[in-house]
Amino acid sequence: MTDTETGTVTLLARLGSSWWSAIEAAFLANSGRIAGALLAVTLALIVGRLSARLLLAGVTRWTLRTETKLDDIILKYLARPVRMLLPVLALIAVLPFLELRDVTRTVLRQLLVVAVIIEFGWIGVQIVRIVAEVVGQRLQLTGGDSVEARRGYTQLQGFRNIAVFLTAVITAGVALLSFGGVRQIGASLLASAGVAGIVLGIAAQRTIATVIAGITIALAQPIRIRDVVVVEGQYGTIEEITLTYVVVRAWDLRRLVLPIQHFLEKPFENWTRASGNILATVLLYVDYSLPVDRLREELKRILDASEDWDREQWRLDVTDATERGMVVRPLMSTTSSDAAWRLRCEVREKLIGFIQREYPGALPHVRAELTTLPTAEKVSSS
Repeated sequence: MTDTETGTVTLLARLGSSWWSAIEAAFLANSGRIAGALLAVTLALIVGRLSARLLLAGVTRWTLRTETKLDDIILKYLARPVRMLLPVLALIAVLPFLELRDVTRTVLRQLLVVAVIIEFGWIGVQIVRIVAEVVGQRLQLTGGDSVEARRGYTQLQGFRNIAVFLTAVITAGVALLSFGGVRQIGASLLASAGVAGIVLGIAAQRTIATVIAGITIALAQPIRIRDVVVVEGQYGTIEEITLTYVVVRAWDLRRLVLPIQHFLEKPFENWTRASGNILATVLLYVDYSLPVDRLREELKRILDASEDWDREQWRLDVTDATERGMVVRPLMSTTSSDAAWRLRCEVREKLIGFIQREYPGALPHVRAELTTLPTAEKVSSS
């Protein structure tokens, strides 16, 4: 090591030692104040947590003594926000008594204010969800799975999503306005609102279009919760509608997640748009030798014994005739898509069994005519 390097190392060691001594001296000088602040913050957090636990325990005991479900729903949604809010309020209460510098006190105060704003926004969102669940339970009790109940439930979810979105936006805006610097920035932005509006509109046009599409779905209701649809070649049930996407539950429990615009821009089938009643059909390919009247009588016997037929409509028609046989179509009315699926399977299975037992020759088969070829002697004589 050269003399220059040795001098550099020595200088750095002296600087590091002086800095550490300064930090140690500052810590020792303020150790009492720091320890007192930490102790006060710890006690405030403990008191806040204990207060939240005692409050929630008392509310829980009260809900167990009542028969109504409203207090249970309120406790389910507001327990976590209250558990987080009370310690923050305890910190705000103890902050004026802490021996802190003005800058540190201001920063802590601002963080706690933002935390309180977020907590109240969270409580607002939970209140919206409480109202939605209470109204949803009443709709379910009064209407069941009727069209009116599904229409009201879909509108309820749409308004809930809109209310949650607006609450989140207002909470974020209030939190930003709590900063003095942001208020000044906002005032300067208002002076150039035209340019800012154009830039914001271009940047957020797709998001705004998505939200508007979600609101349109909630109001116009081309689809509703528990509607049976065929979309993208998939048969399923509408399980969830949000402001941005729709969840379709397929028959095999897969979930098809589609953007909300899909149901406004592309065609799809809605089997329960006007009512839950559906006409179930089955196609049977049989031979011409099958007596249609006997098959019609058997269909009526099967429907009378089935729990999925609603006793409203039924018929059996020959819908096509080809060079190989005929196509017979039983048609039956049902009250739901699930009942229609079960009834189709039942009718198909039992009619095929009936044909196998009573008219096995009427099952589909290929006809062929065999002709005798001329022998070699006939060919030579000719």
